[in-house]
Amino acid sequence: MSKRDYYEVLGVDKNASADDIKKAYRQAARKLHPDVNKAADAEDQFKEAKEAYDVLSDDQKRSTYDRHGHVDPNQGFGGGADFNGGGFGDIFDMFFGGGGRQRDPNAPQRGNDLQYSMTIEFKEAIFGKETDITIPRTEDCDTCHGNGAKPGTKPETCTTCKGSGQQEVVQNTAFGRMVNRRVCSTCSGRGQVIKDRCNTCHGSGKVKKQRKIHVKIPAGVDEGAQLRISGEGEPGTRGGPAGDLYIVLRVKAHEFFEREGDDVYCEVPLTFAQAALGDEIEIPTLTEKVKLKIPAGTQTGTYFRLKGKGVPRLRGYGQGDQHVKAVLVTPTNLTEEQKEMLLQFGGSINDTTHSNHQSIFDRLKKAFLGD
Repeated sequence: MSKRDYYEVLGVDKNASADDIKKAYRQAARKLHPDVNKAADAEDQFKEAKEAYDVLSDDQKRSTYDRHGHVDPNQGFGGGADFNGGGFGDIFDMFFGGGGRQRDPNAPQRGNDLQYSMTIEFKEAIFGKETDITIPRTEDCDTCHGNGAKPGTKPETCTTCKGSGQQEVVQNTAFGRMVNRRVCSTCSGRGQVIKDRCNTCHGSGKVKKQRKIHVKIPAGVDEGAQLRISGEGEPGTRGGPAGDLYIVLRVKAHEFFEREGDDVYCEVPLTFAQAALGDEIEIPTLTEKVKLKIPAGTQTGTYFRLKGKGVPRLRGYGQGDQHVKAVLVTPTNLTEEQKEMLLQFGGSINDTTHSNHQSIFDRLKKAFLGD
């Protein structure tokens, strides 16, 4: 396939200045670099832009191109660059800063964060608790103190990269001399090599240990809450700070209460007589039992609010409320006497005689609630 015009590739005209060409290439490099653009043809377009820039940024090559256009690569330029040797990294360094690639391999590095899932009881989430947990984590080897070398020895500076952690590979191309930087194959980017490895950690400088940590769970936490314990993650390397430990809380369901935010909900069963005649019943709350007055004629599904009997507010003062739902329970296994009274009640429900009405209610109350 014939090559596109280099000016067209970079989107500039033939009178473009060197600065315009450089600016156009920088924009193309940012847009098309394979580390940024994941399109299937991004790499090919990037190579095309790089080839165009290599020619148009060189006064002599640009002059030749302007006179003769594309020529055979063996005659001077036009596709002779080798992009399979890692050249992308150097171009990326040039236009994107390359800070990560130039980082000192021996500089202190922060340790990794850890995550731990912890299951607690419903009321432990409400009122908080203190407990100890044991977590597995990587720590510095006690034998070599984290440097990976056998006691009495120490790591040595890598002779291949001179401690930089990177190798330079020089390539002579049709465009001139190109220098590619790669992770050092001898020390794997560490900048140091260990000749006599520690027998405990086998040169890694790290070992797996079980660590006990004291945890304070604040009152009012809920399902999915995350606690951060600073400095209890993986240790840093070369004197860097440790990471953090994140504890994700899972809360068990309660057999009686359900929670919505700072409020709790529950259901209490009422007999027909209690709902119809009214009553005073004992209700469990999160901390104690309280009396709740049920007015006569209460319908099933009615809610009663117990102010301040909910969850302590995690960020703020006071507590939520408790909401009590009345649920009418239909009696089963009735005796013959109870069935007869219900039949009488059903037959007299429209009876307007107050005395007779009161008499039936009294008998119902006696039958279902006792004296």
